[in-house]
Amino acid sequence: MSGGAGVRPDGADVTGDGAGVRPDSVGVTADETGVKPALAPGVRFGHVSFVWRPWIACVTLLLTAAAFLLFCLSIGVGDFPISLPRVVATVFGQGEQVDEFVIMDLRMPRALAGLVVGIALGVSGALTQSIARNPLASPDILGITNGASAVAVFLVTVSGGTAAAIVSTVGLSSAALAGGLGTGLLVYFLAWRRGIDGFRLILIGISVSAMMQAITTWLLVTADIRDVARAQAWLVGSLDNRSWNEVWVALWGTLVLLVVVSCVAFQFKPMHFGDEVAAGLGVRYSMVRAVLLLCAVLLAGVAVSAAGPVPFVALVAPQVAMRLARCPTPPLMASGMVGALLLIGSDLVARTALPVSLPVGVVTAAIGGPFLVYLLVRANRG
Repeated sequence: MSGGAGVRPDGADVTGDGAGVRPDSVGVTADETGVKPALAPGVRFGHVSFVWRPWIACVTLLLTAAAFLLFCLSIGVGDFPISLPRVVATVFGQGEQVDEFVIMDLRMPRALAGLVVGIALGVSGALTQSIARNPLASPDILGITNGASAVAVFLVTVSGGTAAAIVSTVGLSSAALAGGLGTGLLVYFLAWRRGIDGFRLILIGISVSAMMQAITTWLLVTADIRDVARAQAWLVGSLDNRSWNEVWVALWGTLVLLVVVSCVAFQFKPMHFGDEVAAGLGVRYSMVRAVLLLCAVLLAGVAVSAAGPVPFVALVAPQVAMRLARCPTPPLMASGMVGALLLIGSDLVARTALPVSLPVGVVTAAIGGPFLVYLLVRANRG
């Protein structure tokens, strides 16, 4: 061989200076055509790194822009209509005094509650479906919303000094949040058998949900008719008459929980390949699963405490986001944006497109019911 260069039988190119490069020298084996498989590009900021997926990022940005547009459109619709440019200017502090009063004092709490509750339900549904590895898992199916409703209905319908003292001290929303948290912990501990199995979690969640629904029905049957009317209005799920206090509690609670989820969620990715693989990669999967499930329960409880048990948003939003983003599992941020779009859009339809103004829960139930049937049929075929 001239020049001292040669090719070894194992494919290593040996040059005259003794240096050699093999096709798999970077840890990626070349295929039969000699082209290495493309890897998703990574981004690093100091000690923080993540995989950059352009399609998911574009879908999330488009969903965020659509949610903001629908949010502004919902604010502008009413007896005193306000154009979209005026709404945007007022939101950013450049509006007229009349617009500021109508938007910030009268309409903003309702629209902001819909945005926050939709995000909370969407992320909560994505977490529960990822943990259970089942598209039917959601706070509605697992009984979290029914547990919060049972506690709220109990405090509304049961007359007595203790119930009145609880309502006056912690408020109905906080009591509902505690009820959702307690129900979620009950389902988790009943489903725990040296780990969490998705099928067992769904079955126990359905059982606990049915039990909480039975308690709620019994309370409504035996209560005074005036208390039943108050409880029934809360049970449907509505954004009517939201106050700034309820909105601020829901907003800050959701932001804190989203920060916790963002800090822990990167350890959850290896768990999609199984607990053994996650343990081999150094992930404490039991603790990660427990923390994320607790965050999902708290997000659902915050949403229920702010708007009542709005049905099916947490079930539909992650599945729609997963199909839009072309992911094998529900993406968290995109699921939250789809939840916001679904809830704000349903509230807008309930206020404007129907002959009579209805609670938003009626519209989400009309959308989510057929979608649940679709998931059941699809799972049965699978």
